[in-house]
Amino acid sequence: MPWLTASVQLGFVAGALVSATLGLADRFQPRTLIGWGAFGAALTTVALLGLSHGGWAPFVLRALTGACLVLVYPVAVQWVARWFPRQRGLAVGILIGGLTVGSALPHLLVGLPLLQHWQAVMAGSAGLAVVSWALVLWVVPEHPDAFHPPAFRWNKVGAVLRDQPVMWANLGYWGHMWELYAMWTWLTAFFLTSWASYWTGQTLVGIVGAASFVVIGLAGFGGALAGGWAADRWGRTRATIGAMSVSGAMALLIGFTYRQAPWLTMLVALVWGFSVVADSAQFSTAVTELSPAALQGSALTLQMAVGFLVTIGSIDLVGWLEPIIGWSYVLMVLAVGPAIGIWAMARLRNRPEALKLAYGRR
Repeated sequence: MPWLTASVQLGFVAGALVSATLGLADRFQPRTLIGWGAFGAALTTVALLGLSHGGWAPFVLRALTGACLVLVYPVAVQWVARWFPRQRGLAVGILIGGLTVGSALPHLLVGLPLLQHWQAVMAGSAGLAVVSWALVLWVVPEHPDAFHPPAFRWNKVGAVLRDQPVMWANLGYWGHMWELYAMWTWLTAFFLTSWASYWTGQTLVGIVGAASFVVIGLAGFGGALAGGWAADRWGRTRATIGAMSVSGAMALLIGFTYRQAPWLTMLVALVWGFSVVADSAQFSTAVTELSPAALQGSALTLQMAVGFLVTIGSIDLVGWLEPIIGWSYVLMVLAVGPAIGIWAMARLRNRPEALKLAYGRR
């Protein structure tokens, strides 16, 4: 499982670099890219159903799924930001909230009586992607103005690395990503082993699937909205530091609920699911506010590419450490990310450039 997830992340990174270098978002309408990116992800997901077990094909298809999602997520963030020059944090937060719900839906599908096998879950996920393809192409309106997103240039990477305010925002994002996707990946396994003494069989699978959807999807959606609202009202560094303080604390605490009462585990998980995504939209928004126009595309692409590479390390580290130190302690390693992110955003907050954030709200 970890390497299948890592394949999606690697495909996303490669797709982001290729898409940004070729300037695909400047050559095609955003709706076209988002819609057909969703359709491509659906096709590569369905293609898994026709494969026998083993071999490299599933990893290749997962990587292609990640590459297709590049046409959905980054383009949608920039597109939504265009509609909302003010209250941008909340607007992008709503979009990120939708991402969390979509990421969590397969967990809910697992608990449905008719979708007890992975093939049915994958088919259901692909079907939902096709629905999004139709909605984007035929329901969502196009922005009336021309869309010219900032381009990625390899020769600008050095300038981005030397831009200290931007790099503090990037480091905050990378710390956030260390925690986020590993939490999403391993929380279900934590629930399954923690609650195995309370339920068994399909009952356990259904309860864990529903719990994972509520924590990752619903609590995450609420957190994304709250984080966007807080960042617009009180400042991006305040909001991100607050969110990472809470999520890091939950990463340290949840192991102590292992094999304890399910309600206690669920309580900590809900707080974690809410806080872990509350800051997600604010790092990219901060880069758009801090970067010179000529560097924005390169800065955003670098932020996203390195961020998704970081997730591979944390996902695999948890999988490697769990048999050694157990579920009671292994998720504590994810708190390293928020600690680094808090330090980075505190450094950014103390710089005069922080006044560019959220119309002067640091």
